[in-house]
Amino acid sequence: MGSTVVFPNVITPHANATYAEWTRLQDRLRSGSPVVVNGHDLTIADVVAVSMRGVPAQLTSDPIRQQEILKSVNFLQHELELGQVVYGVNTGFGGSADTRTQNFERLQDAAIQHLNVGILLKADKRDPEDEGDVKDNQLLRSHALPVPVVRASMLIRCNSLMRGHSAVRVSVIESVMKLLALDMTPVVPLRGSISSSGDLSTLSYIAGAIEGNPDIYVRIGGKEPNGRPKVIPASETLEIAGIRPVRLQAKEGLGITNGTAPSCAVACLAIHEANQLALLVQVLTAMGTEALDGTINNYDPFISQVRPHSGQTEVAHNIYNFLRDSKLCPSDEASSKHRVGLAQDRYPLRTAPQWIGPQLEDLRLATRQVEIELNSTTDNPLIDAHGLRVHHGGNFQAMAITSAMEKTMTALQNLGRLLFTQCTELINNATNKGLPPNLSADDPSASFTAKGFDVNMAAYAAELAYLARPVSSHVQIAEMANQSVNSMALVAGRYALEAVELVSLMAATYLYVLCQALDLRCLGREFALLVPAALKSALQKLVDGIEVKDELLNKVSHAIMQKWDRLAHKDLPDRSRLAVGEAIAELLEILNGYELTTSAIREFRSEAASALQQCYRAVRSSFFTHPTTTRWVSPLTAAVWKWVREELKVPMNRGVEDHPPLLVRRWKSGEDIGLKNEEEVKVRSRILGSLAGEIYEGLRRGELMEKVMKWGEKVELWV
Repeated sequence: MGSTVVFPNVITPHANATYAEWTRLQDRLRSGSPVVVNGHDLTIADVVAVSMRGVPAQLTSDPIRQQEILKSVNFLQHELELGQVVYGVNTGFGGSADTRTQNFERLQDAAIQHLNVGILLKADKRDPEDEGDVKDNQLLRSHALPVPVVRASMLIRCNSLMRGHSAVRVSVIESVMKLLALDMTPVVPLRGSISSSGDLSTLSYIAGAIEGNPDIYVRIGGKEPNGRPKVIPASETLEIAGIRPVRLQAKEGLGITNGTAPSCAVACLAIHEANQLALLVQVLTAMGTEALDGTINNYDPFISQVRPHSGQTEVAHNIYNFLRDSKLCPSDEASSKHRVGLAQDRYPLRTAPQWIGPQLEDLRLATRQVEIELNSTTDNPLIDAHGLRVHHGGNFQAMAITSAMEKTMTALQNLGRLLFTQCTELINNATNKGLPPNLSADDPSASFTAKGFDVNMAAYAAELAYLARPVSSHVQIAEMANQSVNSMALVAGRYALEAVELVSLMAATYLYVLCQALDLRCLGREFALLVPAALKSALQKLVDGIEVKDELLNKVSHAIMQKWDRLAHKDLPDRSRLAVGEAIAELLEILNGYELTTSAIREFRSEAASALQQCYRAVRSSFFTHPTTTRWVSPLTAAVWKWVREELKVPMNRGVEDHPPLLVRRWKSGEDIGLKNEEEVKVRSRILGSLAGEIYEGLRRGELMEKVMKWGEKVELWV
């Protein structure tokens, strides 16, 4: 497997799209060029760049866009002068739309007033530096939307308003954009939106901020010398920003609030990470195939050719190429005759393409739904200044986002389920093909390295399964029975973000387990290479001076190693003794024709067991200091392994001796524990959860995906 394998007629839409989005984000970060908001070209990568990575955004200077907005404002004014009834402009709202008024500005004030009803904690509205007399219930988490979600909401809502169908003046849109540019983010309640007439209450806090409402609060983020954000009233914020408080004119309060931007914002952030996790799960499955001594033939092109679902074919194509040049996963044609035990890999590996594939197909559709929403007009009524009509419709109904997020949650749950089953199989000595139970590098009778991770994975998987339920089936009738079908898109998006968090926890945990398992697998391979030499002296004595040729030595070694792999649950002395003892009957068949005495056989058993034990200890000691994992695994696995071991400094666990209190105590006593200095002791002196946490935080920072993407670039796997 020296080059990328070409699957006939294979298109990899999910991987290519994920790579394209990642590339666009990197380009934004490198160039620092602002995202231009013009109503038509906003991408998910742009939203992530502005909301999460500090990339600036600005309104387009295109005069045509400005003119389109002015036309909509003027046309609405003309309709009002003609006495036309326009919902939310000279009528009440929702079930109260049977009222009429000519006091247009007061009506918009009333719109914002009745929507500013979300519940925030005092702590959400308090300056972090003003500790004061804190008597808040310490069990309460923040009741505010995360800052990146609010920033994304501001960006997306302005993009929609710039389309010129909402009759909101450019100066009003500019006020929101200036707050965004100055890192001034309104504090917005987490709950309260049913996302049917848009995210009304949620967006009303952004409207309240530009009004200068003294009881709407704004977080001015992290640019002070101490790096801590300030939280101050919107009235003070506008003074600092040099923005005049906005008096909302006809339709402008409704124009700002009657849209799906918060739901779309959460969806952008969730789908961005979900797509990357879907690709990462394929990488981890390839690594799991190596760690579990699996076969690359699970992913052979023929299997997908005869069942040509696009997602299945893409996954098989990707994993096959992720395993290129791996010495741990030879073709089944080369290894099938030596296969012992099950004739095929278990479901978590063998059916991975069939399991992951449909998730990719769903995620592609979900992504497309979010992309369309990003550049849509989502309020009501709609102003068609060219067709000279006011349309009363329902573009504020965010069911497209709900649909996208429910598919995303289901996909994430299925991906998490696969990680859970692979990880469980890897930790369990009954299924991991010769690795020790709990992946303990020392004697397993009193060492349980990965057992706690197995329980954690079950907890994550259970919570993830609970989250992955449709929100839309729990709709309640609201607002005088006017809002009788409600998308609940913002809630679905929030839960999708929680699902992203859980799958990320599972991926980080599994990656820790994978690296430990791969090290043990490669240690075992190194040991197996030295076993013939270790047994030669004992075998020479057994056959009483007859020259032992390599063919005979290899047969004897192979027979013993088959028993060795099945005895990984035993401590090293017992494992060595039993491996030789249980292989005796087979050895006698191999040595048929040699004159063997009972005493010679007894002596061979003792010497061979001792030789195995000494050899393994020596190989293990050397491996702890100079691991050879990268010689055995695929180049992609090697890149991921190096990121964990070298960049994050997450070491292979050597067993109970790495328990921090024990390790530090031994170091301070002057005992030689194989560490050179205090820095190495510090690196080792971390509990298992902290080590997995290092991987988790690095994963969430995007470091691991960068490794994967750059590897794919190098081998031209991405189109």
